[in-house]
Amino acid sequence: MPSDLSPVIAAATRWLLSAFPPEAGALNHALAEAQARHAATIAAALRYPTVLDAELLHLLGPGGSGRLDSVTGADAHPLEGAEYAWRTQVDETVVSWAACLLADADLAAVAAACLAATHHGAGSVGNARRLTIPSPRDHRAAPLLRHPDLLGPIADLHRETLLGLLTDPAGRSAERA
Repeated sequence: MPSDLSPVIAAATRWLLSAFPPEAGALNHALAEAQARHAATIAAALRYPTVLDAELLHLLGPGGSGRLDSVTGADAHPLEGAEYAWRTQVDETVVSWAACLLADADLAAVAAACLAATHHGAGSVGNARRLTIPSPRDHRAAPLLRHPDLLGPIADLHRETLLGLLTDPAGRSAERA
C-alpha cells in the first residue's frame, strides 16, 4: 500500500483494535491486528482510489474518531492529550467499511478484487487471506472484531455506500463514493 494512506490505515487499525480488543496473548493480538490492518487497507484504497483522492485527504484531513467514539460510547470521558492525538487520523468511512469487511468475508473478497480498479492495484494489500478466508484460529483471536452484531453499529454508518460502490452497474467498482 502506498505510504500516502499509511496514517489513516494505522489509525483505523488502532481504533478497531481498541474498540474491539482481541483475546489475551501476543499471538492473538498479532492475528487480530493483521485482520484489522487488511480490512483498513482495503477500505482506505477503495475510499481513496486515486492519487488525487489521497492528496485531498492530506489537504483536508480524515475527520477524526468523534462520531465513532460516540457510537461505541468511548466519548463518555474526555479523550484529550498527546496519547489520543492518533484519533485525529481516523477516517470514519474507512473504519465503517473495514467493519463491514471484517463482519463478512465474502464481501471482503469482493472488495479485495475491486482494488484492481484503483491506482493502488490488486496486489496492494498482499495476501488478505486472514480477512477473506479466516481460519477458526483467526476467529478465536479476534472474536469481537469479527462479530457481525458487535460491528453492526459501526458498519451500518456507511454500509450502503460501500455496497453501492462494490455493485456499481457501470463497472466502475472502485471509484470514490
